Amino acid sequence: MVDITLVDQLVSIGSGIATIIVIYFLWKAVKQMDESVKVGRVQLQYRFRPWIGPSSGIEVMGTTPEGKQQFVIKLKNYGEIPASNVVAKFTMKNEEPARDILKNSELIDSFNLGPLLPNMEKRYWFFIDADLLRRTKENTEVFVALYFAYEFAAGKSGYGMISHFDPNANAFVHIDMWAD
Repeated sequence: MVDITLVDQLVSIGSGIATIIVIYFLWKAVKQMDESVKVGRVQLQYRFRPWIGPSSGIEVMGTTPEGKQQFVIKLKNYGEIPASNVVAKFTMKNEEPARDILKNSELIDSFNLGPLLPNMEKRYWFFIDADLLRRTKENTEVFVALYFAYEFAAGKSGYGMISHFDPNANAFVHIDMWAD
């Protein structure tokens, strides 16, 4: 009789250890599922969304009959879903503007570029007085601030840049860029 009790005790201890092992593996499975949910959330926020940004620098196009110098910048949607409404905002100053100037709608020009599908490019043109650009060789500064706001199913975002006109290179040099 003593032997059966010892066997029962060993079986009891063995089943207790087995239960602890099963609980440990269940806990590990729950932790793994938690990490999978976190990865899915990150993918939703950063991967499965549009990413609008320049695919080129600001390029000189030519001079209009009205004496304006025409510039173009190409935008591309680097993301995996479309941006439903892209709005280009532009302002020009003689001193370096702050980023928040683009939030004041009275001081900027806006143009609706419409939707931008994944891997699609669009061009945004802006014009600056050619005489003003010629005067940059005489210590006149020209800065442009561009911001591209866009909407998508999960919210709103944007890409901004502040550039300075370099008269020696006859081109704009980016001095500040950011993504919201």
